[in-house]
This record gives sequence, C-alpha cells and structure tokens, in this order.
Amino acid sequence: MGNELNQFHEQLKNVHPPIASSPSLPSISYSAPEVLELEKQAIFKKSWIGIGRADQWTKAGDYSSRTIIDIPVIITRDETLQLKAYVNSCRHRGARLLESGEGRCKTFSCPFHRWTYQLNGSLLQAPEFAKDGPLNKAYYGLLELPIAEQDGFVFIGLSNDLPPLSEWLGDFSELHAPWNFPKMRSYKRHLFTVKCNWKAFLDVFNEYYHLPFVHPDSLDSMYLPPEPADQVTGQYASQFGRTDGNPSLLEDTQEFALPPIPEISDRTANGTRYSWLFPNMTFAANKDAAWMYEALPIDSQNSEIALTLCLPEASFELEDFEERAQYYFKRLIAAVEEDIPALENQQAGLNAPISQQGRYHELLEPNVSGFAFWYSTMMQQTAGMQNYR
Repeated sequence: MGNELNQFHEQLKNVHPPIASSPSLPSISYSAPEVLELEKQAIFKKSWIGIGRADQWTKAGDYSSRTIIDIPVIITRDETLQLKAYVNSCRHRGARLLESGEGRCKTFSCPFHRWTYQLNGSLLQAPEFAKDGPLNKAYYGLLELPIAEQDGFVFIGLSNDLPPLSEWLGDFSELHAPWNFPKMRSYKRHLFTVKCNWKAFLDVFNEYYHLPFVHPDSLDSMYLPPEPADQVTGQYASQFGRTDGNPSLLEDTQEFALPPIPEISDRTANGTRYSWLFPNMTFAANKDAAWMYEALPIDSQNSEIALTLCLPEASFELEDFEERAQYYFKRLIAAVEEDIPALENQQAGLNAPISQQGRYHELLEPNVSGFAFWYSTMMQQTAGMQNYR
C-alpha cells in the first residue's frame, strides 16, 4: 500500500483552488482503510467534531454514550448544567462505565469494581481502598475531553491542542444570524448507517448536481440555480440558493408548512442555505426549519449518520404542531431513502482498484470542493503523512 499512499499524497497536492482547474479527491480517499487511519490523525484529532445540538442534554445527568473515532465517550451535563465530555473508561482498570445509548443518571458507576464518579468527573468512591491505605481521589477523576457550544451546536475535541471554537468557526455566527439558531429546538433525531464513506455522505448533501437525477419527483422542482459560494473565514463552506416552494416539505405536502422564523428577511425566506462545518457536520436552513447531519466513519466504507430536525421555538406552541411537523420529518427520510442507493452505488465504483480523480462543478458543487481543498491541506500537513512520501 506504500506506493498507493505515495500516489495519493501526490494527487492531493493538485486539489486546491480554483475550482475550475482542480481535480476531485482521489477515489482511494473514499475506500482505503489506510487512508482512514491517516484521517484519524490528520483530520479528526486536529478538528472540532460536530456531535449534535445542545438541547440533546438539558438536565443534570442527561448523557449520551457513544464511540467517536475509536474513543468511547460520555457527553453529559454536570450538576451546574455545564456540558462535559469524558472518556468512557474507568480509572481503575479501564472498563466502560456506560453502554452505548442515551439516558439520565446521578453518578457514573463502573459495573466491574464499582468505582463511582460524580457528574463533574471526580471520583466519588472506590470500594475497599480505604482499608488498603489512602487513595488520591483527585488524581483518579475521569479523563476529560474538550467540548464547546456555539449557536446551539455542540463540538467535541479529541485533543487539547485545538484553537478556541469561536476561532475555528470564524464568521459562522454572523453569516447564519438570520436563522437565529440559538432559539431553534430539536424535534426529532434519527440514527442510521449507510454503506458508504463518511465523506461521500456529506458530499451528496452539499451539492445541487444530483437533484434532477436522484430526486426528480420529490424535491428537484423547488430548487432554482444556486448563487456562487460564500467567501467565509472559518473552517466551513456555505452556499445559498433561491427556491420556488418550500424544500422543507415534499412537493405534495406543501400545505402543511409551519410559520416562518420571526423577522426573517424576504430574501432569506425564499431560499435555502447549505453549510458544511468541517469535518463532519452539515445542515440546510430554510425559512421555517433546519435539518442537520453528523457523519462519522465506522470503517472506510461504512458510516454512522445522525439526522436532526430543528424548528423555531414558536412552532412548538401551535395546536396542530405535531401533525405538521411529522411531514417535515417525512420529507427528510424520503430524501435519505433516495440518496442511499445512489451513495451505495457510488461506493461500489470508488472501491475499484484505481486512483482516478474527477472534477467539481463550480456552481453546483462548491461546498464539496471547499471541503476537498481543506481536507487536502489538513492531510498534507499531518506528520503521519511524512512516512509515505
């Protein structure tokens, strides 16, 4: 695989602006386990990783237990309602404290030897150790990971060597101010897996090119040609496009539309903004809703996806809210069900023993190319890549 990785590195050097002359990422970046191992070091351990919306955890002790890039993690709120992230591993001999899933608890207790931790990560008790001499409980607290929130989005770090989240996101808050994301509420969250590389799933969500071919009877007629990509300062890409109708709903359920976001401008209300927060979170924002995805690799050819539908707080107060909102979620599931066969077919092609590069369309795929340029830079900067030159 050494020669293939050397070629991969050489090909990455050509992935850079301008879009019109740049090749796409090599197919090996979507298929090879060795490339995923490089990504873990070059991308995921050097980035703020999107893990959802802050209202997934509202009360003290609300938790999610999941694996993020090989690391078992607990996300929770402590007694002061501060978001916390811990390595899901007992400081005694490493057993997992919690199985994967969601819940609420008052403490974290190891099922192996009952070392027990408070929500702030401090060691509360270690059975029998008092009889065997003093134990420095302050030293044996849970290992904490960086976690931060901005505009209601939550991000975790797998390294302490990260810039502040506000610096990482740059002008993100200003560009997305019209949607008032801090006031959005999560309606439903859906987890599923797809037999494709994690980048491929995010690619398809961020491009207009496939709409008439994959969604001809459900969504395509509502999307007008998009505007050029926005010039942004953070680690993300964004593109706005005008719409005819409401793409938050399927073409045949438009009558169930919810009220628009208060004070949204006419221009913003008549379009959709698609944004990709590098590396793994993306969303679309309309006049009355936003829907977001987080994509993480299971392996190089399989991905874990989380879909969350967000709606303005005022919509939840409507008498017929539940009836209307279900049509919004139905639209999201329908779109995913149309995308998945296309993605799995694409993955079969990417798995071919070749390392070719394609092209990006300047108007229809700028978010995809924006990520590719960022990815190429990050992968070339990693120290691990030096071994394959």
